[in-house]
Amino acid sequence: MDVFEQALKHTIGIEGEFSNDPSDSGGATKWGITESVARAFGFAGDMRDLSVPMAKMIYRQNYWNLLKLDRVGELSEDVALEVFDTAVNCGVGFAGKSLQRSLTAFNRNEKDYQDLVVDGLIGEMTVTAFRAYLDKRGLDGETVLLRALNGLQGARYIRLVEKRSKDEKYIYGWFLNRVT
Repeated sequence: MDVFEQALKHTIGIEGEFSNDPSDSGGATKWGITESVARAFGFAGDMRDLSVPMAKMIYRQNYWNLLKLDRVGELSEDVALEVFDTAVNCGVGFAGKSLQRSLTAFNRNEKDYQDLVVDGLIGEMTVTAFRAYLDKRGLDGETVLLRALNGLQGARYIRLVEKRSKDEKYIYGWFLNRVT
């Protein structure tokens, strides 16, 4: 199974089937795809009818490819999986920025590679920095980077709950299933 298929299986497993919880800011959702995202991709049916192949197409185009996660996955499957799942739950921009912020924080004042522009767009500079980071830090570096990504994600969830108490309903599950 390729890395995207692993990521898709993991995320769909967490997200589950149809949901339309009135306290969920995402609204009607199936397989983790919100109605607004599905509509942007041309899906006009009832969200209960959104198929896995349609969700797969949306996830590949709007998340995986946009973040260049094939390139990231060539260097670390685990980091690609983490960035993808974070993008699904927290947004593509947040996921890309989290990777860039973390890599910049770990570059030892630009001794290992240049600071990155934290714009959320994973491109050649981010991939090059990631490669240099792994060359310098190895497997321990992968573990530390995953911890940093999860730390940023967890802090985001705490901030959400502090601003929107209705999200207290979800935070335990977010930490259980997403901050891993």
